[in-house]
Amino acid sequence: MKPATRIAVIGAGPSGIAAAKNALQSGLAVVVFERNDRVGGNWVFNAATGHSSVYDNTHIISSKAWSEYEDFPMPADYPDYPHHSQVQAYFDAYARHFGVLPHVRFGHTVDHVSPTGDGGWRLDFHDDTGAARSETFTHLMVANGHHWNPKWPQYPGAFGGRYLHSHDFKGVDDSWRGKDVLVIGAGNSACDVALESARVAGHVRLSMRSPQWFLPKFLFGQPADVFGAGSAALPRWLRSKASTLLVRLLQGPYSRYGLPQPQGDVFNMHPTLGSDLLEAIRHGKVEPRPAIVRLDGEFVEFSDGRRERYDIVCACTGFWTTFPFFDKDFIDFQQVEKVPLFRKMMHAQHPTLYFIGLFQPLGCIWPMADYQARLACLEITGRYRRPADMEAAVRQEIEHPHFAFEGGQRHAMEVDYHSFRKELKRELAKAGVDIGRAPMGRPGQYKNWGAAPTATESARSAA
Repeated sequence: MKPATRIAVIGAGPSGIAAAKNALQSGLAVVVFERNDRVGGNWVFNAATGHSSVYDNTHIISSKAWSEYEDFPMPADYPDYPHHSQVQAYFDAYARHFGVLPHVRFGHTVDHVSPTGDGGWRLDFHDDTGAARSETFTHLMVANGHHWNPKWPQYPGAFGGRYLHSHDFKGVDDSWRGKDVLVIGAGNSACDVALESARVAGHVRLSMRSPQWFLPKFLFGQPADVFGAGSAALPRWLRSKASTLLVRLLQGPYSRYGLPQPQGDVFNMHPTLGSDLLEAIRHGKVEPRPAIVRLDGEFVEFSDGRRERYDIVCACTGFWTTFPFFDKDFIDFQQVEKVPLFRKMMHAQHPTLYFIGLFQPLGCIWPMADYQARLACLEITGRYRRPADMEAAVRQEIEHPHFAFEGGQRHAMEVDYHSFRKELKRELAKAGVDIGRAPMGRPGQYKNWGAAPTATESARSAA
């Protein structure tokens, strides 16, 4: 007799709770395994190290209009870029509203996952009492995120001062006051750490190995992604060229900031959202530095020949995409330059395995993770059929990226938000589901919800 459908979801972050919601709405039994004590994943602020989380002053970098789940708007009185405490309250309200919380096993750590041989999955885990247990499921949705396993840069020598990764950065305190700080990287975390440090540190320098585009959060009085959505119907190449020209006109050549100039278009790499760094450089609060060539005690040597002493070095150099519960010879995406999954979620050899939220958009993950989960549930319930030749479908996707993304592991999961939504919409339509237009802050466009709640109402729901 075929076992009853039972889904395991690993992780109760934004993608995991969306996966559970869709399973419940499809009438499927689901269990969510979460090592933390709350939903929200990295958005659960934890001042202690060892847990990848936002830091004290984090705000989202995509606007709320393009970040919220499309069937559950953020509160109407949230700002354009909410603070992490507001975002975590939003996730909690979402999980409560859709009845997800009773299905989450908090304090549970998944140690090992293996296929059972009949298409199912065995999960070995430690529960909230520390006891080792095992259970089997017919389907598995992996939603453990990809911003938790720190990628440390490799240099000759060793640093003798305080050396940390952005994984462990939660904010600055008096131990940073008056210190000489070096931040490595040019992504959003690097810029945020540099700007936070500049409030109290003596000197702050930012070492960039490669050129980087810095996009403003606002354009012509609108959030940049709201403004950019107006051109989503244009051919992608034209959108990329026009956006690159606009940024060049607004910011001027990066040589004026002491930064290297990117050679490709804006959308050929994952850009940094926020132009505060450029202002901080011109204000003298942050000084650019080139790539590091050697660490020597308390000194750092750079590619331009400079040698400087530092008290603190913070590496904001990204994260590995890893799954500690899978055997390396089973699934290992750590070094791949392109993740071999159909629609960034379906594995060609394992039809009962789904990866939810394992992509990096020029935008926000959460709404598209919701639709990935919905597509998975449609397949589980027999309403959707994946491509007959999955190997060819995956190869086609890899060979035709949305933009000419730069190579390397950094862009292994990169997608264009609007293009990816259209692709998921086409797959959902095959099962008779029309997700319509993205609501993007328009009252009456939200599905199964209605008017957006106020912040007070959302906080009451999360209490």
